[in-house]
Amino acid sequence: MRFNEDAELDSSQVSDQRGVGGRVALGGGGLGVVGLIIYFLVSQLGGGGTPLPPSGFGDVGQDQQVGSQAIAEKCRTGADANRESDCRAVALINSVQAYWTDQFAASGRGYQEAQTNFFSGGVRTGCGNATSASGPFYCPADGEVYIDLTFFQELQQKFGATGGPFVEGYVLAHEYGHHVQNLLGTSEQVGRGTGPQSGSVRLELQADCYAGAWANHATTTPTESGKPLITGVTQDDVNAALDAASRIGDDYIQRELGGGHVDTTQFSHGSSAQRQKWYRTGFDTGDPNRCNTFQTDNLG
Repeated sequence: MRFNEDAELDSSQVSDQRGVGGRVALGGGGLGVVGLIIYFLVSQLGGGGTPLPPSGFGDVGQDQQVGSQAIAEKCRTGADANRESDCRAVALINSVQAYWTDQFAASGRGYQEAQTNFFSGGVRTGCGNATSASGPFYCPADGEVYIDLTFFQELQQKFGATGGPFVEGYVLAHEYGHHVQNLLGTSEQVGRGTGPQSGSVRLELQADCYAGAWANHATTTPTESGKPLITGVTQDDVNAALDAASRIGDDYIQRELGGGHVDTTQFSHGSSAQRQKWYRTGFDTGDPNRCNTFQTDNLG
């Protein structure tokens, strides 16, 4: 996967808090790969964004937003995204949000853009406090996405995922799937809890499906510059995304990283096979309307 070198990037969709303190959240609805391990150990991950006590990370003031200014100067075009990993994330975010802007407009709605916050170590949000170990997540209380970009390395090194730009797109598009659920009111209507048929699992699988739908349109969705940002998606890219989905299934994590015993009653994100199925459903159809995981008994 490559980016159109002439396409302009919109860095205003990103707040870069790395190295300038942090605002520290454990919100529900993230991929939360490392956090899932914590969940199986202490039964804490997968909640609905209940605020946690502050963890000692200071708020970022206006005079500290130097990271965002640096991103704006560094990440201007698709050419920058082809060279720099953080600019690549900016480009992927731009593409995902452009896709949902078009989808909402087609159904007569207005899409509200969500900020993505790059952080390292820890961050404070409207949902509470978290460290990088929580993995990427979306906070419904403030409507923003949070990610420590080193997560992408961890996904390869600890979980054995193939990795690559299209995998990073899957991760970010999944989190924006939760933003869409928040905008549509889906999240509020779904009960929580755990288990293979739980509302939590259905929410996560729908977010996977939404990510697949974006991926289907990634090379044809224009941003404000009028040009699609993404070019040259290959079958290897799609395979890498499916491989990542298999590495973050509840069963895989429990078996490979949580002691070897698979307990389906503790499922909060879905099995590897389910996550692959619903990402594939979104990708094959390109239709987010086919992502209604709440009206089927066959989750996969």
